[in-house]
Amino acid sequence: MTVTNASRLHDNFLQVIKSYYQLTKPRIIPLLLITTAAAMWIASQGRIDSFIFCITLLGGTLAAASAQTLNCIYDQDIDYTMLRTRARPIPSGRVQPRHALIFAIVLASLSFSLLTLFVNLLSAFLALSGIIFYMLIYTHLLKRHSPQNIVIGGAAGAIPTLVGWAAVTGELSWTAWALFALVFLWTPPHFWALALMIKDDYAQVNIPMMPVVEGEESTSQQIWWYTLIVVPFSLVLVYPLGSLGIIYTAIALYLGANFLFKAWDVKQHPFDKDKARSLFKYSILYMMLLCTGMVIDSLPISHHLISVIW
Repeated sequence: MTVTNASRLHDNFLQVIKSYYQLTKPRIIPLLLITTAAAMWIASQGRIDSFIFCITLLGGTLAAASAQTLNCIYDQDIDYTMLRTRARPIPSGRVQPRHALIFAIVLASLSFSLLTLFVNLLSAFLALSGIIFYMLIYTHLLKRHSPQNIVIGGAAGAIPTLVGWAAVTGELSWTAWALFALVFLWTPPHFWALALMIKDDYAQVNIPMMPVVEGEESTSQQIWWYTLIVVPFSLVLVYPLGSLGIIYTAIALYLGANFLFKAWDVKQHPFDKDKARSLFKYSILYMMLLCTGMVIDSLPISHHLISVIW
């Protein structure tokens, strides 16, 4: 029996809106937008066009929402199997897959149209490529077949940095690719910490996440190695690229030290789900505050204050 064939009526139109809103997995989107915004602020050297900024974030939101909706359609079988996800709109029968597909296509079309008309074609194609990569490479080819799924699939989550940079400059520089690489390298320790927390859920539906295939000890070791790479790599934006300065450096060093400490703690206690949860939550805070540091450092007033002090 497939629950997606069930028909559950909503009591009112607001509940319909809520169900479609839940399809987009809205808690995931803000972090993608923060990385987009950070790239835009650096690219514009703190003098960002507010209209371009808003349209780019709107286009990015629509693209991410489309990708997540498509993911809900594709993964409806495992969502129904797992108790944790069974209440989502499609497995619960509140939204039919064909209606969700139409919704996703509309979202993607709006994203591409807005970015093409009001920003530039490169940013539009990059946002569209993010949807395609997330669905084709990560969700279809990797997620159910390889423990390296999140490593390669992490590129989808890093594409918003390229969208933000392209929206401002119309091209992709070394700094843009460094931002992309930073998010790409950050994704494994971030997502594997989550995988350590919900290993049993993934095992239940035969998703070969790293803890399921190689165990907690191996996963925690790899989290540690990736964190050892991502923290010093975050300083590439300072040297040799010279895109950011001393304010960002101080913030990156402080945040990185805490990231390393928590990753080491997980390495020492690979079976402790509370420590994995702590790392997972901190990894989100790390990226949010790191991007905030990028924005602060790129502001003209910050440059002025530093020149006065030094």
